[in-house]
Amino acid sequence: MALRIVLVRHGLSSFNVERRIQGRDDLSSLTPEGEQQARAAGEALAPIRFAAAYTSPLRRARDTTAHLLSAQGQDLSAEPVDDLVEIDLAPWSGLLRQDLRQRFPDEERQWREAPHALTLQRPDGSTYQPLPELMEQAGRFQALLLERHGSALAQPTGAEPAPVEPTHVTVLVVAHNAILRCLVLRLLGLEATEFRRLRIDNGSISVLNLSRAAGGSIGVQVESLNGTAHLGEPLPAKGPSPRLLLVRHGETDWNRQGRFQGQIDIPLNANGRAQAEAAGSFLAPVSIQRAYSSVMARPRQTAEAILALHPGVPLTTTLGLVEIGHGLWEGRLEQEIEAGWPDLLADWKRAPQTVQMPEGETLQQVWDRSVSTWGTIVRSLAPEETAMVVAHDAVNKTILCALLGLRPADIWAIKQGNGGVTVIDYPFGTDGIPVVTALNLTPHLGGVLDRTAAGAL
Repeated sequence: MALRIVLVRHGLSSFNVERRIQGRDDLSSLTPEGEQQARAAGEALAPIRFAAAYTSPLRRARDTTAHLLSAQGQDLSAEPVDDLVEIDLAPWSGLLRQDLRQRFPDEERQWREAPHALTLQRPDGSTYQPLPELMEQAGRFQALLLERHGSALAQPTGAEPAPVEPTHVTVLVVAHNAILRCLVLRLLGLEATEFRRLRIDNGSISVLNLSRAAGGSIGVQVESLNGTAHLGEPLPAKGPSPRLLLVRHGETDWNRQGRFQGQIDIPLNANGRAQAEAAGSFLAPVSIQRAYSSVMARPRQTAEAILALHPGVPLTTTLGLVEIGHGLWEGRLEQEIEAGWPDLLADWKRAPQTVQMPEGETLQQVWDRSVSTWGTIVRSLAPEETAMVVAHDAVNKTILCALLGLRPADIWAIKQGNGGVTVIDYPFGTDGIPVVTALNLTPHLGGVLDRTAAGAL
């Protein structure tokens, strides 16, 4: 069993439209568009049965929850939880963003550049730090979830958190931008310093899976983040900054069989070709100026299928994006590896960063070449450009761990489904902090949940 957490941000509010600071006051309300976003989220979540639902008690979140559950079709009441209220920005509440920049330029700059260090003053003269306080609040809600639903966590049998089976427990959480980002950070073991690396849009859906890891600790996997396709556009809106689309190749026969393929050049199977074509249709409305791929057949074929609907976009292949070299494990099923290298396989599942593949690579080697290649691509982009990068499971995971502030040890915390699409923006420039705008989007492959093959790398 596993515990699945579905996160939804409230729909567009009146203060969102007016570009006012709302924080945890309760002065704004859902707009008609926000109500429609909530219903669309509910319809997208209709196939999922929730064991429980939790909502911020603030009106914009509470009303989103009501519209969502009504459209979702499940007879379920949501429990208001005070620890799901939004960040406390009381001294700024109700101010237009432009007025905030004019009246409090230093504090506003601090909020944009290093929000974890922002200090504000209460009416009684005492000072506080809104984001560290919100991280503590997220920790309390995390503890409540584990207290209520921790019995759903069972020991996994594979490297990644256990796949979600019919006996899973799923809970719905409807809240706000900052508190949801803090909850994701807490679950991943990250600090408030990484707050700006995540994006959560109005009405978006994110999915996290928790399971019992080796040694009894809780393993966390981000299955998807900030999905907005149910709202009418495939991807969250792009700003005036470079954007990269990171795609995992479609399925191969060896993915389906659970066979370690690594650097053996296995092509897409029929389902993988269909996944690649579906990704192409999903990304057809998106403007793409250039594309990059691993030199191997499965990502190159995936890239070519997507670019069939983007004629004239050049595709560059690079060795820096090839899959991890599994060495002597390549071509083998897990049970065969278990028979020959039981201790090393156990280490791969428990502490992958410690493993030197027999006659193959380490994760650090993959990290170094993939992140370096990614950086070269990023630095080549103009602000108006969008580039697509198509690669492999381990490669994509190392890149995403680096972008999120995680380590090679954390690769099992990231899911990359066959044909899944991830979006990375650079709003602070190509040398600035990257923003994971959306992660592992798979609605083009059958819905909110990633149902693609969970085979070996």
